[in-house]
Amino acid sequence: MNEQVRMLQEEFQRSHYVVEEGLATVVHLAQRLARPLLLEGPAGVGKTALAKALAAVRSVNLVRLQCYEGLDASQALYDWDYPKQLLTARTAFTDGTVNQEALYSEAFLIERPLLRALREKPAPVLLIDEVDRADEEFEALLLEFLSEFQITIPEMGTFRASEPPLVILTSNRTRDLSDALRRRCLYIWVDYPAFEQEAAIISLHVPQIAPKLVKQIVFSVRRLRKLSLLKPPGLAESIDFAQALTELGAQELNEEVIRHTLGCLLKTQEDMDLLRERGFDLLWNT
Repeated sequence: MNEQVRMLQEEFQRSHYVVEEGLATVVHLAQRLARPLLLEGPAGVGKTALAKALAAVRSVNLVRLQCYEGLDASQALYDWDYPKQLLTARTAFTDGTVNQEALYSEAFLIERPLLRALREKPAPVLLIDEVDRADEEFEALLLEFLSEFQITIPEMGTFRASEPPLVILTSNRTRDLSDALRRRCLYIWVDYPAFEQEAAIISLHVPQIAPKLVKQIVFSVRRLRKLSLLKPPGLAESIDFAQALTELGAQELNEEVIRHTLGCLLKTQEDMDLLRERGFDLLWNT
């Protein structure tokens, strides 16, 4: 293993994030090559958490842009404080000191995540979360941003990053992203962790839990993910489940414990009904 990759893994571990060698390698390369990194995979595997941990590792801020359908430039790049402009304009008109240019200055500029990431020092980690939820029009805007790392505001000029942010994009693959966006990024598919890795993650977040119970939890969660659930449990649910069991003083899994804590793992009534039909003992019987 590359020594720098090994050290990065250790730094992630100190930030309470367990990362396997392949993922640590591509994160290392994204930093060294100054390239955006596209993390794709099912919901709940820790893609967003990786960006947060990376910001902690680099000792910089995390700037997050949460994508959604209808996201446009004014919500992603910048906007103007129109109520403040209007109030200032009325006052200036009354005083006879109207200055049109002054109304489009720093005092009235609202930084949205992309502009903030360009201007912030030291350069932050920029998380563009669930980019697949945004429209294709926004994706085109993003291409320009990632190519030049600059934003032009007609009233003020062009803002270019002296040190570009480290960009992490995440996608749950609800729609296909364009080839153009993919070409601008390093890429890795992030899947649910292997058994031992998930056990290590739970133990890291719930250090007081018994090793035997950790193994039972991981076994149960992996069984659930093989069912046809609407919302399979992710890592956050595994950790919540472990914390709940520890809080209740549970020593092992059984039907009573599962009934009381099922809401930690499953988030829809349909999924709960499916598990009841299959039987709770599915979660601990080998």
